[in-house]
Amino acid sequence: MWVLLQRTLPVGLRVGRTAPGSQKLGSRGVSHLRGAMRLVQFQAKGSADPPRIGLEEKDGGNVIDLNAFDPSLPRTMRAFLEEGDAAFAVAKRAQESGQHILPRSQVSLLAPITNPDKVICVGLNYADHCMEQNVKIPQEPIIFSKFPSSIVGPYDDIVLPAESKKVDWEAELAFVIGKKGKHIQEPDAMSHVAGFTVAHDVSARDWQLEKNGKQWLLGKTFDTFCPLGPALVTKNSVSDPHNLGIRCKVNGELVQNSNTNQMIFKTEALIAWVSKVVTLYPGDIFLTGTPPGVGVFRKPPVFLKRGDEVQCEIDELGTIQNKVA
Repeated sequence: MWVLLQRTLPVGLRVGRTAPGSQKLGSRGVSHLRGAMRLVQFQAKGSADPPRIGLEEKDGGNVIDLNAFDPSLPRTMRAFLEEGDAAFAVAKRAQESGQHILPRSQVSLLAPITNPDKVICVGLNYADHCMEQNVKIPQEPIIFSKFPSSIVGPYDDIVLPAESKKVDWEAELAFVIGKKGKHIQEPDAMSHVAGFTVAHDVSARDWQLEKNGKQWLLGKTFDTFCPLGPALVTKNSVSDPHNLGIRCKVNGELVQNSNTNQMIFKTEALIAWVSKVVTLYPGDIFLTGTPPGVGVFRKPPVFLKRGDEVQCEIDELGTIQNKVA
């Protein structure tokens, strides 16, 4: 079966044979690679002040306030990324300074990016997810989008819309563009990536598959349908973004358990493909697809209900946890 599946993949995009979910079982926390950075947007807990930019000392750890270290830095992640290497150099100095450290208990994390120009999504991008549905491996990336208004933070509620009875979960690896580009070639693509984060592509299956001419957009973009976080983990902090365990739990039950080595179109291929059509800007977000285990393909189907709690976790990146309200 594996050999047959590999033969259906586009040349150069065939996945490794590592068993899903088996890589790095002991390394689910932050990467300890040299120069690792976990960039966050945050507010003081209980405050209505504008967002600030910070660095997590470790996954779930205290936060270095970058705006306190250098008040000239932008206060949003998109503007920070637009400043490029100069902003990252300041962040590195702040990280090494040991100053302006806020206890985690005093901060509330927001989504690492809250106002991107684009949220670009990829459908049917995991080989095992295609097998789950008994559909052919795509020969080209299947691209759709979510509106930026769907973004919420890593611990915010997912609001169940009255208009849908079939809201489903999808844990996904996301990457964020750090450098503007058009017609980007695959060998140069990773130089345009700022880092990686965890995403939840919440999906109203009735709106996705039964309404709106079966175009996916509206079913994917209800308010609160794009939790992100907890941090933007810089690319040099991740050992291999295409070999990370990815999991989803609903009310503590493991429902998705795979590995990003199952991705059909990797980061570089997605950037090259999409940038043929549109200019990519700093802060643009790519959601790279979900592995098997979603509710709609269970027998019988299972959908989210109020009071449920969903955790999406990716090795080295962290965990987002959102209650359904």
